[in-house]
Amino acid sequence: MGEDNPLRDVFDAIADPTRRRLIRLLAEAEEIPLHELTAQFAIGRTALSKHLTILKEAGLVLDRKAGRETRFRLNASPLREILEWTESYSKFWETNLHRLNELLEEEEE
Repeated sequence: MGEDNPLRDVFDAIADPTRRRLIRLLAEAEEIPLHELTAQFAIGRTALSKHLTILKEAGLVLDRKAGRETRFRLNASPLREILEWTESYSKFWETNLHRLNELLEEEEE
């Protein structure tokens, strides 16, 4: 685990489609109160809070109290680890597609 996610692995945190959707929603807004997030899902507040806790443990979500409500926002910096991991595969596929292109050009000649 990296420095940004001492409690939970960021890959584990984004493995669930509900959590990926939460990340997407939070990326589209500066901050969202829990009741507004809950309205976006067909699951209860307790279940959604568990997903948010997992994202918080991975460092992907920050929360703050504003009166009686809790507001959430995205901290995208831990996603850098995923970007770096996928970039290595991007280079792999670029190289292989380049080789395939060369083979196809040789076949045409």
